[in-house]
Amino acid sequence: MLLFSQRLTHATVTPMQHITVLALPESLCSSISLPVEMLNAANDLARSRNRHYPALQIDIVSEKTGLSKTAGGLSINCTAIYKDIKKTDLLILPALWRNPSRVLQRNKALLPWIQDLAAGGALLCAVGTSSCFLAEAGLLDEKPATTHWHFCDTFAKRYPRVDLKRDYLITQAGNIYCAGSANSVADLTVHLAGRFYGQDIAKAVEGQFSPEIRRPFENHAYAQFDTSLHRDETIIDAQEWLRQHCIEEISLSDLANKLDLSPRTFNRRFKKAVGVTANSYLQNLRLNNAKELLRTSNLSITEVAARSGYQDDSYFCLRFRKLMGQTPLSYRKSVRGKLFQLI
Repeated sequence: MLLFSQRLTHATVTPMQHITVLALPESLCSSISLPVEMLNAANDLARSRNRHYPALQIDIVSEKTGLSKTAGGLSINCTAIYKDIKKTDLLILPALWRNPSRVLQRNKALLPWIQDLAAGGALLCAVGTSSCFLAEAGLLDEKPATTHWHFCDTFAKRYPRVDLKRDYLITQAGNIYCAGSANSVADLTVHLAGRFYGQDIAKAVEGQFSPEIRRPFENHAYAQFDTSLHRDETIIDAQEWLRQHCIEEISLSDLANKLDLSPRTFNRRFKKAVGVTANSYLQNLRLNNAKELLRTSNLSITEVAARSGYQDDSYFCLRFRKLMGQTPLSYRKSVRGKLFQLI
């Protein structure tokens, strides 16, 4: 079920400086390597644009340092002991192979450490059944969460105080994210890249890693309403109106007048609330529509442009390349080349 409740917006971008990833013998290596590689790429791109941008430090942690063999037989190098990490920007709890109950029982000592990191302001990201660590630590009580579909019934019985969202692949409650499977990590990581590095860099990372499989975080994630969402009801109305009319010919000045605001005041309030200008927001809506058409239709580039609100296909191609790092035609080829046809 692909639904959304609240749409996340971020008025400011806070640089990410430290990531901690917990590596247990039962971990799936892909749920460690993929987000780390994507966020590393985002940081490298940010530093290439601004040499003063802080370098990203990543610690893979366990009970001891050195090589640790994961569930798939691959070894990963643990750079620190988990107890030594007192503060981090992001903690990733990777997917666990099979029943997590025994893993949880053997690793009860991790719970106070996870609680301390959460209290220190860290973002927590649990993949698949590792959400049970957050639930066991009491961090998901009365909050939305998801887990691997095979574990949903057991999870619901074991943690009745958690608001389990079975129909969502990703949930967000304040600083806590849950992804239902390793395949959802790409979607969530692009969202996190946008949160820490800005939407331009997030779009570039998306284009490099997963243009063919992901859908925007906002389109299939359950986000609990909290203080990270802006409260400007007039701008919320503007966002909703733009979402409904984004492929039409739009005058932002006329929209400002409809909201009884001067264009200058409208632009100032929109940027303050959403973090980008109204025009940038509109262009992102149009380009997301264009990406879907490029992926699912045989329309010409000119037709895709027109059906996405662009009357000038040259301008459309320019905007698309700026945000995605490739032309619309290249994007279509990269997407179509990775789709499998069912016979």
